[in-house]
Amino acid sequence: MNDQELPQWSNYIHGTVPEEQSRLSRLNDLLNEESLRELSLQGGERILDVGCGLAQFTRVMARAVGCGPRVLGIERDRDQLDLARRLAGAAGESELVELRQGDALALPLRAEEWGTFDVAHTRFLLEHVSDPLAVARQMVRAVRQGGRIVLADDDHDVLRLWPEPPGLASLWQAYIRSYDRLGNDPYVGRRLVSLLHAAGAVPVRNTWIFFGACAGSPDFRAIVENLEKILVGARALILTTAHLDEALFDQAIAALREWSALPDAAFWFATCWAEGRRPGATVN
Repeated sequence: MNDQELPQWSNYIHGTVPEEQSRLSRLNDLLNEESLRELSLQGGERILDVGCGLAQFTRVMARAVGCGPRVLGIERDRDQLDLARRLAGAAGESELVELRQGDALALPLRAEEWGTFDVAHTRFLLEHVSDPLAVARQMVRAVRQGGRIVLADDDHDVLRLWPEPPGLASLWQAYIRSYDRLGNDPYVGRRLVSLLHAAGAVPVRNTWIFFGACAGSPDFRAIVENLEKILVGARALILTTAHLDEALFDQAIAALREWSALPDAAFWFATCWAEGRRPGATVN
């Protein structure tokens, strides 16, 4: 099956050029430790990772559960999947996970695989699909009775920078509006528990994965650069769909760079995280 034959369920705002992949890789490194802690894996679980991207966190989970290739990563984009396989090979972990091309709305699972996973996980996928509930329903079907469904995604309204760089709030709102124009939900993070419930799971827990830093902390520069690359990478889309003036865009980016040199600069953001379980009765 080629890319043109895959269902067009996703309007991915960021793109897959090498610079963007590098940003995503660094973002994964910053979040993976906290994300793994929240998962509380016991070892031996069979895990489905939906929208695995470069499969960095997929491999982190696989190392945590051990016992051979018990983690299956699903990724729609062939370029990302090819790079994920190369990264796994370079790390000597090609046999640690299975990576499969496919659609989150029509998971490429064999008949005997449905209802067998202990954990179904997705991160930063639901904000890029037009029907996140359909994805959650697929994930509930994929796990065994009593199995866990973990959804992690953004609510873009929680971003706060202080002191506030002039013009950045307007630019960030324009970025959020570009999600709407693509038919995606930039606030899906606040809906994760509701999505679990509507998909037939029993919600059991929700929390935040903090993603922030202040001037002087070791991750501050990387986090600020990540924000800048997000905005610059979406520049054409923002200017086209959100009707923001080019001069205002450039001024806000310049203000962000100046702000990053302040001794009291603080960056506050968090990823929403929610867990549910498939009930004992069969979920259709």
